[in-house]
Amino acid sequence: QWPAVESGGGLVQPGGSLRLSCTASGLTLGDYAIGWFRQDPGKEREGVSCIGSTGGSKNYADSVKGRFTISRDNAQNTVYLQMNNLKPEDTSVYFCAPTLGACSPYALTNPPPGAEYWGQGTQVTVSS
Repeated sequence: QWPAVESGGGLVQPGGSLRLSCTASGLTLGDYAIGWFRQDPGKEREGVSCIGSTGGSKNYADSVKGRFTISRDNAQNTVYLQMNNLKPEDTSVYFCAPTLGACSPYALTNPPPGAEYWGQGTQVTVSS
């Protein structure tokens, strides 16, 4: 089971901001390129952003470009997703998972298929 834990979600008004965190115990996140994905019930999982193991490469879904920023602090074993100017359509459950191969546009459209990578996630709700 992928041991990462997501946190930082919540209820925010449109135009607001949240910062999500992905941490892990017993696992060095710095060994992996990490992606943030989101999924609503009954819908397919959607790639939001990913970052290379050293932070050198980053990719974003078109829907979040210019609003979301991914970063990582390997010393703190944490990957972040700063979400600004949130919109109601950003409402979803957000997950972090290792990408298939390097961080790339392909990795965002191809989340890892195994159920072991998908835990509780963190709920983000954007509503007035």
